[in-house]
Amino acid sequence: MDSASDDEPLPATGPLAGVRVLDLSSVIMGPLATQMLGDLGAEVVSVEAPNGDINRLMDAGPHPGLSGVTLNLLRNKRNISLDVKDPRGREALLRIAATCDVFVTNLRPGSLTRLGLTFDDVRAVRPDVVYCQAQGYPSDGPDADRPAYDDVIQAVSGLADSFALSSGTPRFAPTILADKVSALTIVYAVCAALFRRHRTGTAERIEVPMVDVMRSFMLVEHGSGAIPSPATGPVGYSRVLAENRRPFAAQDGWICVLPYSPGEWKAVLEIDGRGDVVASGMTESRQAIIEHANELYAVLAEVIATRSTSFWTAFCEEHGIPAGLVVPLDQITAELPEVDHPLSGAYHHIPDPVRFSGGSGGLRRPAPVRGQHTEEVLAEAGLTEVEIAELERSGVAVSVARRAR
Repeated sequence: MDSASDDEPLPATGPLAGVRVLDLSSVIMGPLATQMLGDLGAEVVSVEAPNGDINRLMDAGPHPGLSGVTLNLLRNKRNISLDVKDPRGREALLRIAATCDVFVTNLRPGSLTRLGLTFDDVRAVRPDVVYCQAQGYPSDGPDADRPAYDDVIQAVSGLADSFALSSGTPRFAPTILADKVSALTIVYAVCAALFRRHRTGTAERIEVPMVDVMRSFMLVEHGSGAIPSPATGPVGYSRVLAENRRPFAAQDGWICVLPYSPGEWKAVLEIDGRGDVVASGMTESRQAIIEHANELYAVLAEVIATRSTSFWTAFCEEHGIPAGLVVPLDQITAELPEVDHPLSGAYHHIPDPVRFSGGSGGLRRPAPVRGQHTEEVLAEAGLTEVEIAELERSGVAVSVARRAR
């Protein structure tokens, strides 16, 4: 795969080419959303506080300020380091905002008000702005300014409770699911707002409360019998909550085998002489299979253990039964394409998972270090060399060029 050079970035070819995004967000949710917008071709300017973003320190990295997380999370962006709490930094930010189509932030409502960076403030300098405000809780509720991180949202959204419904103990998913699902929501909301602006020419304020995102996400299937009013059953989709629903140990490894129809269950069970289970009626219909999922998965675990993964892979392919080996994360990472970063050297690139017939954005810019484009972006926003130098001298703005001098 070709590597992008920061000095000579590749041209934007994705569906959002020509859209300019100002990213005033931190950690994962907001930066992941703007990474996706950048992958789609948008020009993204990320604004980072002078003390840096914690995502630059998440686990090991090959270069100071470029963690393994950051190398992909900050790709296709330019980065400026600016203290927006200082009135001079706020003014500089608004001058940049005036040049941008989209403004994304995960600052809480109270902070945005105190900083003078609300929708109305930004709309005053960019009348047709698409302004996306993502935080833990709705801005019109009593929890608007409560801090919220992924673990907290997993707890209050019902996600942690789904583990309790399955195994008796609340747990967190071993991935920052709330951050990532919310990032996807930001992206589709921004794209929809850009489409409406294209038709109407009007500004749009988008709000993405993480708790609302995750509650709606969880209730797709787990609202279940509690969705009708009055309820016809409990919350929770029983098949998914079955305690025995898991990958199964074959003789030489782990595999997921998912018989779905009565015929598929019959094929698997009879190969090991479990006609008694078929005769019991537990697999006679899809409804019966759902109702008896936990019992059936326990039997399936016993059956899978009698043969090798290669046997089950071939058997499932022959009978059209969904199946897949459990693939280790380190193997998946090792199989990613390698690209070169101008500072850190080779790293594994996580490809954009969406393919467009007209071309996707691709990797155009490597992840920047903090403040790498401060002077460049401020100059584009109309600040003079004297103004930029004064911001840097006072510590309101930080740039790589300045640190190198």
